[in-house]
Amino acid sequence: GWVQADAVFGKFRKDDEQRLARLVQALDGYDQIEAASEFFELYPASQLKPAILLLFGDLVEELAVNKLSRDANSRLKRGEMAASGAPMHSYYLNFVSLDRYRKLGITFLFDPNERRFHYDGASWREIVAKFPAATEASEAKKRLDALTAKMSPPAGTTKTGASR
Repeated sequence: GWVQADAVFGKFRKDDEQRLARLVQALDGYDQIEAASEFFELYPASQLKPAILLLFGDLVEELAVNKLSRDANSRLKRGEMAASGAPMHSYYLNFVSLDRYRKLGITFLFDPNERRFHYDGASWREIVAKFPAATEASEAKKRLDALTAKMSPPAGTTKTGASR
């Protein structure tokens, strides 16, 4: 068999970095998240990295809040959770649909009051820490502030949640 040369990305061709960045932007769903992860591995020092990191974080947060939270809430049975005596967050953070994202190094947080997942914001933190002068840094900071507000417990309560 053979592989079409244009289907392969690497550091050996001048335009591959830009081609993969465009592909990341054009894909959707899990393929888009996976392609972004590949971009980070292939081009760790790319000038395009802040933009791809911001996109990646936004994609994963949207996925967590909408699809993964909805799926977990429809599949996990409250009666079984209550009968076991285990904390609710342990059921949610071990939800089987999170596994494919964990394999990419993605970590989710869980808000037990809203019964909702959130992305832990690692890509946004990387932008703020490693690319503070990038135009994406201010947007990343806004997203981190919003995440902190979502995950901060109201006075007198606690929230739980890291998953790996």
